[in-house]
Amino acid sequence: MTSLALQTQDQMGGRLSVLTRQKKDHVRLDRLLNDLAVAPSGPAEDRVLREIARLVFPHAFAEESVLWPVMRRVLPDGEELTLQVEQEHQEVNELWTSLEELDADDPRREPLLDRLTRVLQEDVRDEEDELFPRLQERVSERQLQALGLAWEIVRRISPTRPHPVVARRPPGNALAALPLTLTDRARDNLDRVAQRSERLRDPAERASAALARIAGRIEDLPIMRIGERASTSRAPGATAMAATNGGRA
Repeated sequence: MTSLALQTQDQMGGRLSVLTRQKKDHVRLDRLLNDLAVAPSGPAEDRVLREIARLVFPHAFAEESVLWPVMRRVLPDGEELTLQVEQEHQEVNELWTSLEELDADDPRREPLLDRLTRVLQEDVRDEEDELFPRLQERVSERQLQALGLAWEIVRRISPTRPHPVVARRPPGNALAALPLTLTDRARDNLDRVAQRSERLRDPAERASAALARIAGRIEDLPIMRIGERASTSRAPGATAMAATNGGRA
């Protein structure tokens, strides 16, 4: 097996292949993590984190919805391999939610940011060095391109924020997709308004907070957890910091 990091676009199945699309996102994530490492705490750091969120969460949601079910079907150890990555995705959700609970000057932020960076980097390596080369051995170039189209479509209509209570697997994550995408992307738009207009900042932030409460209620619906595995599960109402402190290493 050859890591995607060492493959050309043609070797990965061409421009439309899901492998090419994945590697492109991973390259962008690496740049953003480098930006995060040097960004001062406060507005600059928050801007980079927002960019990372809008890249990482739709990317992972589309993987869980489109790619991992295929891997569980075509790989003899697909269950074990995808569960490991789902655990990494869950930890990212937990860490991010914990960060959102802390002020910019809270001393607990730095170790959380360090851990978040490490988990994201580990996730990329697991995918590029293990999962995707294994998938590449089992499916054709045409199938890689079809998966690329399906993954891209789902990515563009996926939630853009952490939702640690929602299942990492169908059908729970599929059921959560539409309502949480609507609330998340509406909040993204409100955040842009708040950044650009001093006059509209307060009403935009209040509206965003209201949508966050709605998203929380959606997450807590039992139907959203159907298909979840115990090692990627977080009970409704559990605080993010508690879940992170007792979560995956």
